[in-house]
Amino acid sequence: MRKNSFMQGAFIATCGIVLSKILGMLYVIPFYSIIGDQGGALYGYAYSIYSIFLGISQAGIPMAISKIISEYNVLGYYDAKERSFKLGRKTLMILGAICFVIMFIFAEPLSRVIIGNVSGGNTREDVTFVIRVISTAILVVPLLSVYRGLLQGNKYITPTSISQVLEQIVRVLIIVIGSYVSLKVFHLSLTVTVGIAVFSATVGAFCSWLYLLIKTNKNKKQLYKRTLRVEEPKVTDKEIIRKILFYAFPFIMIDVFKSLINSVDVFTLVPVLVNGIGYTAIQAETIMGVISTWGLKINMIIASIATGLMVSLIPNLTASFVKKDMEDVRNKINHTLQWLLFFTIPMTIGLSILAKPVWTIFYGASELGPSVYQYYVFVALVTTLFTASITILQLLKEYKMVFISLLSGLIVNASLNVPLLYAFNRMGLPAYYGSTTSTILGYSSCIIISLWHIHKKYQVNYEDTVKKVISVLMTTMMMAVILLLLQKVFPYDSTSRLFSILYVLIYACIGVVIYFFIAFQSKLVDSVFGKENIMKIRKKFRR
Repeated sequence: MRKNSFMQGAFIATCGIVLSKILGMLYVIPFYSIIGDQGGALYGYAYSIYSIFLGISQAGIPMAISKIISEYNVLGYYDAKERSFKLGRKTLMILGAICFVIMFIFAEPLSRVIIGNVSGGNTREDVTFVIRVISTAILVVPLLSVYRGLLQGNKYITPTSISQVLEQIVRVLIIVIGSYVSLKVFHLSLTVTVGIAVFSATVGAFCSWLYLLIKTNKNKKQLYKRTLRVEEPKVTDKEIIRKILFYAFPFIMIDVFKSLINSVDVFTLVPVLVNGIGYTAIQAETIMGVISTWGLKINMIIASIATGLMVSLIPNLTASFVKKDMEDVRNKINHTLQWLLFFTIPMTIGLSILAKPVWTIFYGASELGPSVYQYYVFVALVTTLFTASITILQLLKEYKMVFISLLSGLIVNASLNVPLLYAFNRMGLPAYYGSTTSTILGYSSCIIISLWHIHKKYQVNYEDTVKKVISVLMTTMMMAVILLLLQKVFPYDSTSRLFSILYVLIYACIGVVIYFFIAFQSKLVDSVFGKENIMKIRKKFRR
C-alpha cells in the first residue's frame, strides 16, 4: 500500500466514491421497473430510519479514529495509535448490537408514525418488516467503517475506495437479481421483495469488511511502522476512550441531524399531501419515492464529490492543524470549497435542465417524477456544501458551533416544512416544492453559520473563493443559456429510453465542452486547481 497526498487522496477517494455511486445509480433502472413507485416509497421508509440509527450506532467513531490516528502519527505516539483502533472497534461492536436491538423492537411504533392513518398504499406491517430486515446491517456497517477509519487516518485511501466499490457491487447484484427472482420468478409479495433489497446492505458491508480485514492483516507492519523516534508519554485506555468519544460526538451530531433533516419529509409529506391538500395516497407516495429514494439516487453522483474531498481533507487538515500551520489550514479550506463548487454547480444546473430525459433513462416516462426532481436536484448542491462546512468546523474542534449549526438547520427545516407545503399550494405551484425549499433553507442555514464562524475565529478570507465562485456561476450560466436555446430548437418529446440516452449524452457532451472551454480560456481552471497541478495532469495524459 502507498500513502496518498491531499490531492492524490482527494482524486482517488472521489473516483472510488463516484464509481460506487454510479453503480448505485445504474441499478435503480431495473430495480424501479421491478418494484415501482409503491415499492420505492417502502424502500425509502426503511433507509430513512436506518440512516438515523446508523448514525447513532457508529457514533462518529470511524471518523474520530481517522482523526486520532492522523494526530498520533504526526506526534509519533504509535502505541496509543494502535490501542485507539482496538478500543474503537470494541466500542462500535457494542453500540451496533444495542442499536440493532432498539431498531428491531421499535420498528412497529416507528411505522405507525410514518404511515399514520393513510390508506391505499403501503401498510404499517409492510414498513415494520423492512425496518427490521435492514436493522441487521447495523451489526456490520459500524465495524466496516472503523477499518476504513484506520486506513484513512494513515493516508491509505486506495484500499478504502476499493472496499466501497466492492460493497456496492455486491449490494447491487443482490438488489437486482434478488428482487427479480423474488417478484417475477417465485411471485413473492412486494414487501418480501423490498426486504431482500434492503438486506443487501448487510451482505455488501460484510464482504467489504472481509476485504479490509485481509488487507490490514497483510500490511500490519506497514500500518504500524515507527518512523519518528520520540519519547512517547503514557496514554491510558481511559484517556483514549475519552478522546474518541470527544471527537466522535460532533460526527454523531452530523450524521443524526443530517438524517433527521432528510427524515422531516418522511414523517410529514405523505400525511399532509393526502389529508391536508388533497393528493391521493398513490400520488403522495410517488412524490415521497422521488425524495427518499429515486431522486436521491441520481443526486448521489453530485454528493460523492464532497464525500471524496472530505475523505482526503480529514487527515490532511488535521495534520496541518496539529502542527499549528494555520496558513495551510486556511488554504486547504478555501481550496476544498473552490474544488467542490467548480464541479457541483454546473452538474446541478445541467441535471435540472435535463431532468425529464434523465428521469426517463432511469425510471421511464412519468408525469410527477421529472417535475419533482427538476427542483429537488438543488438539494444535492446544498448538501455537498453542508458536508464540507460542517466537517471543516469539526476538524477545527469547534464542537459547540457544530451543534448550534446543525440544530439551527433542523429547526428551520422542521418549522418551515408544513407551512411551505400549504404556501406553495396556495400560490398555484406544486405543493411538494415547499418541502424541497424547506430542506434547502435548512441546509443553507447550517452552511452560513459554519462558514461565518470559521471566518470570524480563524481569519479565513473567502474573498478569493467568492471571486472564483462568481466565475464558476457565470461560466455555468453561459453553458445553461446555450443548452436551453438548443432545447428550444430541438425540444425533448419522447418516452424512449434509447432516444433519451442519446439526447442526454449529446447535451452533456456539449455542456462539458462549453463549460471547460470557457473555464480554460478564462484561466478559471488554472486559478482553482493551480497551474502546476494542471501541468502534471497533462503530462500524465500525454504519457
